[in-house]
Amino acid sequence: MSDVVLRSFGAARTVTGSRHLITTPHARVLLDCGLFQGRRSESMERNRHVGVEPDVVILSHAHIDHSGALPALVRDGYRGKIHATAATRDLCAAMLADCAKINEGDARHLNKRREKGTRPIEPIYTREDVERAMGLFVMHEYDERFEVAKGVHATFRDAGHILGSAGVLLETGTGPTIYFTGDLGRRMYPILRDPAPLPDADVVLSESTYGTREHEPVDLAENKLHAVLQRAINRKGKVFVPAFSVGRTQNLIYALAKMRRAGTIPEIPVVVDSPLAEKATRVFAAHRECYDQEILEFLSDGGRPFYPHWLRYTVKRAESIELNSTEGPLLILAGSGMCEGGRIAHHLLHGAEDENNTILFVGWCAPHTLGRRIVEKRPEVRIFRRTVRVRAHVASLRAYSAHADRTGLLEFLEPARERGSRIFLVHGDEDTALSLADDLRERGHAEVTVPETYAPYSLPLR
Repeated sequence: MSDVVLRSFGAARTVTGSRHLITTPHARVLLDCGLFQGRRSESMERNRHVGVEPDVVILSHAHIDHSGALPALVRDGYRGKIHATAATRDLCAAMLADCAKINEGDARHLNKRREKGTRPIEPIYTREDVERAMGLFVMHEYDERFEVAKGVHATFRDAGHILGSAGVLLETGTGPTIYFTGDLGRRMYPILRDPAPLPDADVVLSESTYGTREHEPVDLAENKLHAVLQRAINRKGKVFVPAFSVGRTQNLIYALAKMRRAGTIPEIPVVVDSPLAEKATRVFAAHRECYDQEILEFLSDGGRPFYPHWLRYTVKRAESIELNSTEGPLLILAGSGMCEGGRIAHHLLHGAEDENNTILFVGWCAPHTLGRRIVEKRPEVRIFRRTVRVRAHVASLRAYSAHADRTGLLEFLEPARERGSRIFLVHGDEDTALSLADDLRERGHAEVTVPETYAPYSLPLR
C-alpha cells in the first residue's frame, strides 16, 4: 500500500466545496478549502465544521468554493501556511472579507424574521477570522518550486481560469507526483493567458465541471445578449445578471466594452452593484502580469476594459437600494452567481415578479441553490423566507464560462493517457464526472476514478 493517500472532503461528485487532503509520511497537505454551496441546512453544517486538520494549505485560486472556508479553518485552530499566487492572495483579501460581511448581514436579516423561541442564526465566520487567515498567506510566482513540508515540494502552473489561478504540481518525495488542476480555464479566453500544458505526473486530480457539455460560440452568445438587451429597451425593463464578483464580472465588463466599441449590441446603462466586484476589478487592473496579448492590445489602443464611461459601480448600500426604484432599461450585474446571498437576492426579491424584467444567467448553478431553481423555471421560489412568483423572463448564456468544456478537458488530459497517469475526476456533478470517466476510458486511459466523499484512495507510483 502507498504511503500517500487522497481523501476528498468536498467537490467529490459535486461542484462545490473543494477540499482535497493529500496525506504523505511527512505532512497532511490540503488542496483548497472552499465553501460548500447547496441546501442551506447542509451548507451551514459542512461550512461550520471543515472536518480537516491539515499541516499546510495550497490554494489554487480565490473563488469562494475553493477558498471560502479558510477563515473557518483558522477559527478552528489552523495556524499553518496558506500558499498561493500574489493575485490570488489579493483577491482573497477582498473576497473573504466580503463573504464574512455577507454572512454576518444575512444572519442579522434572517434573525429579524425568525420565529420566537428558535435559536439565533450565527455567521459561519467573522471578519476577524478573515484577518487571521490573511496573515498566514505565503505568495509564489508561477513555475516557482517551493517546499511545503520536509520532502514535499509544490509548483504553481498557470490555469487560465481567473486572475492568479493555478494548477498545483505536488512532489511527495519518494511517493507519486500529483497534479491538481484546480479549475481549468479555456484556451483563447479573454483577459488571461491560456492554461499551461499538463505536466508529467503519476496522478492527475482533475476538475470535470463541464465534462459532458460544450460551450456555445461567442458570436451566438452575442446574438442572445443583443436580444436580451433589446427586450429590456423595448419593455423599459431591467436585466438582472447574477455573476460571480471575481472573474465572471470582469470578463462580462470586458466583453461588453468590446461589443459596445464595435457597435454590435444596443446601448443600455450598466451598473455593477457589488462592493466586492469593485474591489476585485481594482485587483484585476493591478495585475497585468496575468494578461494575455489581446487585452494588452485593447489597452494600448485606448480601450478601457474595466472602466468604460457608460458603466457605474455602486458600493454603498443606499445606492443599491435606490436601484430598486430606478426605471429601466438597465442592466445590473450583482453577486452571487448562484443567487445564494448578496445583493442579487435583494434585487430578485424586488424584481422577479415583473414580467418586463429579465434574469440572465451566465454561469452554472449548483443543485438546490436559488439560482438553479430559477434556471429550472419554477413558478415560485423562496427568497429571504418570502415566496416570490417568478414572472420575469429567464435566459441563459453558456459562452462565458471560465471552465474548460468537454473537448477542452479531453484535450488537456490526453498526455496522461500516453504517460499512464492515474486520473481522479472531482469538481463535477456525479453524472457528469462518471460520463467523462467513461469517455476517458474509451480513449485508452487505463485508470480513471470518480472518488466518493471522505473515501481514502492510495496513490502509488506509476
